[in-house]
Amino acid sequence: MPETCERSVTPSSGGGGVVLLHGIARTARSLRGMERAMADAGFATLNLDYPSRRATLATLADELHPSIAAFAAEVRGPLHFVAHSMGGLVVRAYLARHRPPRLGRVVMLGTPNGGSEIADLLRDVALYRAAFGPAGQQLVTRRDPVTEALLPPPDYPVGIVAGNRSLYPLASLVLPKPNDGRVSVRNTRLEGMHDHVVIATSHPQLVSHPAAICQTIAFLRHGRFSYES
Repeated sequence: MPETCERSVTPSSGGGGVVLLHGIARTARSLRGMERAMADAGFATLNLDYPSRRATLATLADELHPSIAAFAAEVRGPLHFVAHSMGGLVVRAYLARHRPPRLGRVVMLGTPNGGSEIADLLRDVALYRAAFGPAGQQLVTRRDPVTEALLPPPDYPVGIVAGNRSLYPLASLVLPKPNDGRVSVRNTRLEGMHDHVVIATSHPQLVSHPAAICQTIAFLRHGRFSYES
């Protein structure tokens, strides 16, 4: 896996724009390092905060639309998306409802595309419901028909980065191995995805791990991950 990222695209080359979406209970600050790397690689960036614990995936997607549409109107070239954890589900919902005309590629990092067994276990626990709100209820492995319809298989290029190290020993007892402490590698996979890569890091560190950042840039540029040693 490459230790350094390509630098062949410059900010003036019209490489396109990247919308960055954080995971549940996180903020845009968690993606600042990724955002800087995207800018250094020549992409315009929009790193959005959104109330991940206060609404359903559909409502979150609709509330993000004005900001994303305004950004898309100013960007030269394609509009890409990079999302961590539940942010990837928000992207899927957004693209099903508000697909931009110049859609580029999508990278998901640790997204529970197949749901999370931890959400299955905790969905009826009052503390979990209070902490993670309506969207937290949609992270389960067996989705209701409304949520399932909201997340159709992608017909756009998707690359998925998964982690296989855990900082949470108790959570790892619940999750199938390998996992990143929050999502199993198996459940990051998505029907119709273009590429998938596993990195030796944990769920929260996927957004800042150098290899994950380099792989994200590789997919946005080429539609595939890099497997060079």
